[in-house]
Amino acid sequence: MIVSVSVFAVTCLLMILSVLFFPAIRLGKVRVSTYWVITLLGAAVMLLTGPVPFSAVWKDLVADTAVNPLKILALFLSMTVLSVFLDELGFFRFLASFALRHAHKGQAVLFFSLYAVVSVLTVFTSNDIIILSFTPFLCYFAKNAEIDPVPYLAAEFVAANTWSMALLIGNPTNIYLATALGIDFFSYLKVSILPTFAAGLVSLPLLYLLFRKQLKKPLGGHTERVRVEDKLQLAVGIVHLAVCTVLLAAGSYIGLEMWLVAVVCAGSLFVCTLVISAVRRKKPRELLGCLRRAPYPLVPFVLSMFAMISVLTEEGATAYIATALGDSLGILKYGTLSFLASNVINNIPMSVLFSSILTAGGHTMSVGAVFATVIGSNLGALFTPIGALAGIMWSTMLKENGVKFGYLQFLKLGAAVAVPALAASLLALWAVTAWIL
Repeated sequence: MIVSVSVFAVTCLLMILSVLFFPAIRLGKVRVSTYWVITLLGAAVMLLTGPVPFSAVWKDLVADTAVNPLKILALFLSMTVLSVFLDELGFFRFLASFALRHAHKGQAVLFFSLYAVVSVLTVFTSNDIIILSFTPFLCYFAKNAEIDPVPYLAAEFVAANTWSMALLIGNPTNIYLATALGIDFFSYLKVSILPTFAAGLVSLPLLYLLFRKQLKKPLGGHTERVRVEDKLQLAVGIVHLAVCTVLLAAGSYIGLEMWLVAVVCAGSLFVCTLVISAVRRKKPRELLGCLRRAPYPLVPFVLSMFAMISVLTEEGATAYIATALGDSLGILKYGTLSFLASNVINNIPMSVLFSSILTAGGHTMSVGAVFATVIGSNLGALFTPIGALAGIMWSTMLKENGVKFGYLQFLKLGAAVAVPALAASLLALWAVTAWIL
């Protein structure tokens, strides 16, 4: 067990260093992110040096259970395709442009409008998709409007990683933890909605106070007008996303597995898009864009982390941690530890590890402990760039667009916003578990 724990710790440390100092390497014309390569190598070393055979890990990998990582990846990638398709059509940029162009009363109105738009869209799509879609546009807009982009980028990032807690589909960590503990769509929503609102209502005024000086400056330049030209495909995309969301909510009541719902909806979107393109005798440009932009590195990353956690579970490490932690003060303990652990090993590996801890020995921790871990996995993204893949992608895009937002500035944002939001959210969760459940 000591060898496996050591390999896991070294892998996590190297992953952190890679994110900070060498996030990608170039192999010819291909840019390869290093974080998943390191975790893949770590999993290989752990399997080669540990007593747990590969067959045992493979059995866990293909088991017909809710925690099967292949099903969870299928669910997340399918939801990503549905969202990216709309982004390829320019839908998210259109909404951002509309909100920004109608904020004529100064930067404060602009700031609150952006936060509202991002929050609503994140609830029904995914935090990663919103960040990938809005960040380049905000950098471009701020340059044209001759304003500091940082307050708006911070508002976007905080809103996306706060309101992603609301629905099960808002973050892959929500999906993993809820599915692992057998929590369906509505059972998740019943508990998550109040903590999400608490975190959102606390984070917004804190953000404004943090950037109020920059937001007092007048707007200059001009704003970009964005139009969605292909109304037919836009309608097809919105209908598929809406139907998928409704079926995900109803799936547990009519016997449909969430991953299967998402895969079928994504497949249906592909077929409809190909038919429209064939009738028009044009290339399916948006479909090809979806295939190019799909987060493929997430597949080896999640599978590698799952393999390492599987080894640790087989060797009894997660059961030992679960016994040491216990279930007393579950909300405070698991919320704080998951928040901090996300900033040590990233929130996806943290979720894989904590799902095993929460179910160690066949005993499931309290609802409070489970949802506290969900909260920590979302808000942990706001503390340091390492906290989530969204933070890594966001920081990379800022560098590519010439926006300076260093590690210490990120930490300042986390201390000022993430910590109070975490406290408010955990307090609301305690109220839900004490008075409602």
